[in-house]
Amino acid sequence: MAGEAAQPGVEPLAFARFLDSSPQPFVYGYGGRSLREMREREFGRLAGTVYLDHAGATLFPQSQLTSFTKDLMENLYGNPHSQNISSKLTYETVEQVRYRILAHFRTSPEDYTVIFTAGSTAALKLVAEAFPWVSPGPESSGSRFCYLTDSHTSVVGMRKVTTAMNVTCIPVRPEDMWLAEKQDAAAAGDPDHQPPHLFCYPAQSNFSGSRYPLSWIGEVKSGQMRPVSAPGKWYVLLDAAAYVGTSPLDLSVHQADFVPISFYKIFGFPTGLGALLVNNRTAPLLRKTYFGGGTAAAYLAGEDFYIPRESVAERFEDGTISFLDVIALKHGFDALENLTGGMECIRQHTFTLARYTYASLTALRYPNGAPVVRIYSDSEFSSPEVQGPVISFNVLDDDGNIIGYSQVDKMASLHNIHVRTGCFCNTGACQRHLGISDEMVKKHLQAGHVCGDDMDLIDGQPTGSVRISFGYMSTLEDAQAFLRFIIATWLHPSLSQPLLPATPRQAGAPPAEMEAQNTMPATMDRGGLSPQEDALADPGVWNSSPTTVDAVTLCLPLLEATRTQQTPSEKTAGIPGGGLGSHVVTNLYLYPIKSCAAFEVTRWPLGNQGLLYDRSWMVVNHNGICLSQKQEPRLCLIQPIIDLQQRVMIIKAQGMEPIEVPLEENSQRAQICQSKGECLRLWRKNFSLVVKVFWPSMSSDQTKFRLSKKSEEKTWQRSACLYNSHPFSGERGTVSADKQIQCFGTSAAIKQKLRHMAVPKEVESELQLPAYATATATQDPKPLNEARDGISILMGTRQARYC
Repeated sequence: MAGEAAQPGVEPLAFARFLDSSPQPFVYGYGGRSLREMREREFGRLAGTVYLDHAGATLFPQSQLTSFTKDLMENLYGNPHSQNISSKLTYETVEQVRYRILAHFRTSPEDYTVIFTAGSTAALKLVAEAFPWVSPGPESSGSRFCYLTDSHTSVVGMRKVTTAMNVTCIPVRPEDMWLAEKQDAAAAGDPDHQPPHLFCYPAQSNFSGSRYPLSWIGEVKSGQMRPVSAPGKWYVLLDAAAYVGTSPLDLSVHQADFVPISFYKIFGFPTGLGALLVNNRTAPLLRKTYFGGGTAAAYLAGEDFYIPRESVAERFEDGTISFLDVIALKHGFDALENLTGGMECIRQHTFTLARYTYASLTALRYPNGAPVVRIYSDSEFSSPEVQGPVISFNVLDDDGNIIGYSQVDKMASLHNIHVRTGCFCNTGACQRHLGISDEMVKKHLQAGHVCGDDMDLIDGQPTGSVRISFGYMSTLEDAQAFLRFIIATWLHPSLSQPLLPATPRQAGAPPAEMEAQNTMPATMDRGGLSPQEDALADPGVWNSSPTTVDAVTLCLPLLEATRTQQTPSEKTAGIPGGGLGSHVVTNLYLYPIKSCAAFEVTRWPLGNQGLLYDRSWMVVNHNGICLSQKQEPRLCLIQPIIDLQQRVMIIKAQGMEPIEVPLEENSQRAQICQSKGECLRLWRKNFSLVVKVFWPSMSSDQTKFRLSKKSEEKTWQRSACLYNSHPFSGERGTVSADKQIQCFGTSAAIKQKLRHMAVPKEVESELQLPAYATATATQDPKPLNEARDGISILMGTRQARYC
């Protein structure tokens, strides 16, 4: 399996062969329950999507939400701190959920208490603030706070609280724990009269999925194993947030003192709700300073008098808990049991998928025998006891160089595959597996890299990795779709061939232009001007334009621009300065509506922000969020055309009556869409998206362009060269409207701040996209994957297109 190299372009490892060759039995699915039917019924929104970020957030089933909303519609839930009937119903339901949580972890209220929090991070903060730390003094060396370096940021962040209390913080490497010698518990003396220490470690690494022994809990608490040599009594915090999403946890056997969890990791909904499970033997030691609503048995406003409630949960749950979200947990438990049969079934199913994917990835080889991926793990996925359903890896080229995780993520998005990239809020594990020293982390920060950005390679070294993770609704088809993506993107013969540079012809356009005609949208005949372009000859059109304009004309022979500076990508690739030669502008494309089809011209006016009306509109969803083809590939089927004479934008789609949108918001033609009632009804009936058309402000103080390497705002990538009637400069080049064109490489980062203007309800246009989907607005539609491959090829050429 893992040792057998896959040939380029072949299918992933056959699942039946994987099962037959495995020495241990693997379980896929949930017995008599049909996984395929469950996906279709409960997760219909996943159709066409491969979701592999369950370690980040798993997904809720439809039946859970339906049952929960039905509950809310049929029952009246009041504030649990009141005494009326609806409030008592809430209180009793919440207590029932507490019991259900404890039963899920195979314990009872006699042994543990559930304290609801805003999530596992809030639970960790609670422990840091309430633990009975002892500062060092003449008679005591003080408490120790130890944590495994392979811990989430929220665990490491506890040290800020302990440091303020003058408590010694000691990070412990996993290797130190594995190699720690067992000690005689009797030799530890009487720990009850010595300072308390706290050791924190994850049941499962959120970086690599490695699972650490739950036996450490009892061994550390008994004194048989010590994170560091220090006299005192050890308590253990088990960070179970990543672990319990796909595995059962038996607290009757592994009795940790504190167990923080986040429920969206288990159910997908609700978010923003977690809990701290506290061992009742440890709970009396916790100290509380602040007290909020519902936590006091009695207090005085004019005197420092306060008596906390006797119940541990009520004492630490400041204010009114999110009781409706707590009630939603009941429906989450019901749905999980009904769909899967329990956490042990989930553990077996998800591990089988992870093991199969791991075996398939490790088998992939380039023709020269080099591995395609490098996997970061402390195990060989031998069993679910040592490895969770998580794979952290980086893609390599055939020379063994790491391909940046941002590039992998963007390519995966084109295939509608959802992964996670970076260090996943676990710097310690990231450093350990990627070989990043403390000095390198500081150097990366000075270079501009921060947690969560897309700066994936610095000096050729990775700053993070790619992570895929499986959930209980994941299928074999998900795993195989991901594997085919890796094979097609990095092993497919057609994509492994180097792309030849575009060379100008002696007369006319470069040969690669013919390829562009076959893959890029064409809305006009290249041999002549469109009616819209004919309008450019009319002086009235120019004089009435809303912005200062000039003209850029594309005619044969084409303009040629010679670069004098290297692009960052060329520097990374080690290409000498000017190594790519000259660039030739072969096509001019406008995208009046962002992410919709292109409008091709050979001559067009320029405004003070670039080509006039380019990306002046956007498509938004009901929440006002801008949509792109990454979320809705069918947007490419919407064809906008600008008619400068009529001052309208005509929006077309196959089988639909055109809709006209005025170019200015105060136009008298603003009622045109509403006047075509039958037209709108057809678009509403046959389209599945509601599109609101907003007129962006064209004033320079509201719409701004500037070049930037990094931006807090959304950055869009445009093709190589940009014309503008008013030259402006940036760190990577100069843009002007004269014949001197300097390019920024194959792409220039352009930052545009768009402002929406309120549109009267009567001028909103509702568009609907056809049920079928193609990937690009080509004259000859292709399947989604073929078109995306074509886009990838075009992105690698040295043709400079204005888009």
